[in-house]
Amino acid sequence: MDPEVSLMLHCDPLQALGENQINVEISDRFNRQSFPEIEQHIEAVWSDRMTKESWLFNGAKFRLHSAVLSVVEKGPVAEQAAQNVADKSSGRLAKDEQSCVLTLQLGLTSYKDYLGTNWSREAGKLQSHGQNECADPQAFLAQPLGVGAVVATADGDVVLLRRSQKVAEAAGLLDIPGGHPEPKMLCPGVSEEAIRVDLLQGKERAVVSEIFSSVCAEISDEVNVPVSSLSKPVFMGIALIHTSAGRPSAEFYVWCTLTTEEVRDLYRRGGPEAHESTEILVYGIQMLQSHLNERCPLLSEMCPSAKGAPSCLLVYRVYRHMEVAQVR
Repeated sequence: MDPEVSLMLHCDPLQALGENQINVEISDRFNRQSFPEIEQHIEAVWSDRMTKESWLFNGAKFRLHSAVLSVVEKGPVAEQAAQNVADKSSGRLAKDEQSCVLTLQLGLTSYKDYLGTNWSREAGKLQSHGQNECADPQAFLAQPLGVGAVVATADGDVVLLRRSQKVAEAAGLLDIPGGHPEPKMLCPGVSEEAIRVDLLQGKERAVVSEIFSSVCAEISDEVNVPVSSLSKPVFMGIALIHTSAGRPSAEFYVWCTLTTEEVRDLYRRGGPEAHESTEILVYGIQMLQSHLNERCPLLSEMCPSAKGAPSCLLVYRVYRHMEVAQVR
């Protein structure tokens, strides 16, 4: 795999996960570790960035501490979970899916912390310090959990977007639609700065729902397609983006009922986040898979978050054939 990205976790093609198979644990224990010098550095970085880019917004984000994919014993609870899956996907993968559960251990972080740690020139030193002090190179990093989506049109094409020159990261490169789930969505009336872990405890299922719904929301906003045209996302794995010190991105597959030309037309009309990209490109799945190698010019145009998607692309035809991703 490309040195800019690696896989933290990936699912077997026949065991990609639906929303009901994801659990979360939320605790302050999963927040970023701290010491005075790094807090001073974060504040200095943020102050400098705000001077140059006053439009930056310090939103709260979920911090991924760890992810564990496990197999559970079959029993009444698992059978009911399998039935729930069957209700949503014609029962075709219930036998496989009932045994797999992913647990995400989440804390809270912020965009400011991300800029001052993962995206900072001090990131390497922080990783070394984390390894020495906590046996965890990511202990002092923000590690905001992102989401990315391999979006397939009704014609079997995969959607890529060329990022605008005005975005903070990977300007001008090709990317898949994506973004971040937002803790703010679960804390109405609470300012971003006031969101704390205890406000999210007891809302674990809602957190999972926000992770999945944020995938379709990002696709809709960036590509300008209606959410109603998108399938329920299926989780494929977690990529680590090494150009930002191992920032995690959960990768999903989503099928769109619209044809490639319909998707192109809607994109050209502009959506809520049209400013984030300048061009839409589509590639047939076989062509794209054949191009994903180190010698291909296309790969050099893709930003790291898009390079984390090949594991998703490899299972595309399995899911399309089995019609797991049903439209709402």
